[in-house]
Amino acid sequence: MIQRRKVIVGAVGMAAAAAAAGCSSSGKADGGTDWVEPAANIEQVAPVRLSVTPANGDTEVLPVKPIVVSAADGKLQSVTVTSGKAKIDGAIQDDGTWRSVEDLAYGKKYKVSVTATDGAGKTTTEDSTFTTLKPENIARVTFQANGMLALKEGRTYGAGQPVIVAFSRAVNKNAAEKAIEIKTSPEVKGKFFWKDDKTVHWRPAKYWAAGTTVKVSVGMFGVKLGKTTYGARNASTHFKIGRQLIAVSDNRTHLTKVYINGKLVRTMKCSLGKGGGTTGANGESISYWTAGGPHVVLGKKRKHTMSSASYGVTDPKDPNYYVSENIEFCTRISYSGEYLHAAPWNGSLGRANLSHGCINLSTADAKWVYNNFLVGDIVDVRNTPRELPIWNGIGDWTVPFDKYGRR
Repeated sequence: MIQRRKVIVGAVGMAAAAAAAGCSSSGKADGGTDWVEPAANIEQVAPVRLSVTPANGDTEVLPVKPIVVSAADGKLQSVTVTSGKAKIDGAIQDDGTWRSVEDLAYGKKYKVSVTATDGAGKTTTEDSTFTTLKPENIARVTFQANGMLALKEGRTYGAGQPVIVAFSRAVNKNAAEKAIEIKTSPEVKGKFFWKDDKTVHWRPAKYWAAGTTVKVSVGMFGVKLGKTTYGARNASTHFKIGRQLIAVSDNRTHLTKVYINGKLVRTMKCSLGKGGGTTGANGESISYWTAGGPHVVLGKKRKHTMSSASYGVTDPKDPNYYVSENIEFCTRISYSGEYLHAAPWNGSLGRANLSHGCINLSTADAKWVYNNFLVGDIVDVRNTPRELPIWNGIGDWTVPFDKYGRR
């Protein structure tokens, strides 16, 4: 068989040579042998072409930008992305490309090693490198219940508790707001209010309904929040609104009434600020009226010492000087030092206003408040000539919703 194949091949070769010499135009070679067409050339296999994004040598790459690798005229076999000892995870997608599935880090150099095969199974390997952006400044985020307490994830708060996001440095407000996502159930619309360039509040038009859940996420990693500032990392939290408790303290009737989910549950005799005022150590005006408007509970202390020295009156001969030690069952409602607290020395509860601005209660009522009020509950002070400023505690609810958040 091997010899016969050689003979046939030889004949084909001779016929082809004769035809090439123009000795026959009849399709027959000399000797009557049929002419055989030569075998077609073997098809050439296209080399595999690799594409890597970010490209080799790229700098200032955003760390949230995915790495994408593709192979034209071939198939990816493996992709490895490393930065030092760290390895970046990824996966081949349905379209055949490889895509990273995790964020990168700021200011790092990454190496991408790709192996692919062409249509004939030939293997090609390529390496490339790029570096990510290294911000001049980064901003971190914390979640606050108020300026004195951090928000505890998963905790239950009162119906007046706003969302408070505190950045570690001044940020661009528009960029920051776009990075913040707030989801509530039931769903409500709300507005942002910037206390300063670092702290933003968000509240709905009305007090939260009982049982509302609130989820907050700040997707700021890789986001430009200022000229030279980027978000350090993404952050999230969630909390729940308990029963809706609203206390109404009336400066005229000397009564504080507590409503839970719209139902009156307790009426308490009280004594509010006596009015008038003095001048503080720095020349500021100190008022002895209890500030009017909706306050929000900021925190509680079992015992607390209150003194006029807190605002600069330190002379015992001054008629406005006082020191009251170990006052019991103190529930704070403003940064300036307004509390609901026990005042067993005040014989005018329910009849006259004699305090320096706090809401005086009997020991039994103050204890009930201390045991039942939550951070975020509402204490609405009415019929007093002085208004609570928005910055003095959580004064967000003192501003009508249509004016809330205006810069």
